[in-house]
Amino acid sequence: MKQHSFERFINKEKGSKKKEAIRQEKRKWKEERNKKYEARSTRYGLQNTKSEFQISNNENHNALNKKGRSETKDRKLEIENRKQATEIPLNKFIAHAGICSRREAAQLVKDGKIKVNGDFIYEPGFKVSSTDKIVFNNKQLHLQKNLVYILLNKPKDYITTAKDTHGRKTVFELIQRATDERVYPVGRLDRNTTGVLLLTNDGELTQKLTHPSFQIKKIYEVKLDKPLQKKDMEAILNGIKLEDGLIAADAISYADAKDKSIIGVEIHSGRNRIIRRMFEHLGYDVKNLDRVLFANLTKKNVERGKWRSLNEKEVRLLKYMNQSFIRKNV
Repeated sequence: MKQHSFERFINKEKGSKKKEAIRQEKRKWKEERNKKYEARSTRYGLQNTKSEFQISNNENHNALNKKGRSETKDRKLEIENRKQATEIPLNKFIAHAGICSRREAAQLVKDGKIKVNGDFIYEPGFKVSSTDKIVFNNKQLHLQKNLVYILLNKPKDYITTAKDTHGRKTVFELIQRATDERVYPVGRLDRNTTGVLLLTNDGELTQKLTHPSFQIKKIYEVKLDKPLQKKDMEAILNGIKLEDGLIAADAISYADAKDKSIIGVEIHSGRNRIIRRMFEHLGYDVKNLDRVLFANLTKKNVERGKWRSLNEKEVRLLKYMNQSFIRKNV
């Protein structure tokens, strides 16, 4: 066999040399291409355009990322603040704003008189916070921070509403100098009933003191047109049926041993004119009705038509009154 038949194997270049040659060719081609690009850029005044564009693009990209991160952070902060803002039922918010009691506030909501962030809300339990815009009668409501508690010894001929279309005197005329806050009565005493009346802008406390489940004690001194018979006293203790249901006093006794027309009655019901209706049902006419105790408050050292502010201890006792009773009956 001739030698030249093996030349292609004998003279074959190694693979590493061939790869290096290819790399050199590519490098040379890139250098030539860059020189042509630079020459063309210089000719048309476009030198460094590519690099500047890349830098600008990177800067814009970084700016957008930074802005996006900032907006995300702000949004998270807003959500966190929203969570931290205490959410409470709408009717509770209205009561704490000093408009009325929680029960009356619930009715305002149901009647479609309250807007939350521009929309009418009809559910009293709808959750809101201080960051929401709550509007009533075209006025924005704000939570009361300065809570006020006023005990008034109510005289006759004063009604417990803020305004009266008939021009009658109201209890608010008696406490004009007591506070600049808007307060309202806890429960009501009719025009001819005298005695202890609490006024406050604390809606939560008002709800508690007027809700039947807390069974807040009230004691009245009743002056009748004639002596109360023993059988009628027992009937009041055992319960009598009125048009709005059965009612019974918690305790009843003669307030004056010599005058059996003066009666002491303890009751926890808050029904309208309930004392007068009980005695009228049995054929008696109530000449005078005076509330001598409401919850743990008396009119001691407060003259008729005068008022005083509650002290911290009295407020604290009111807020925790009958809690054990409620827990046992839940």
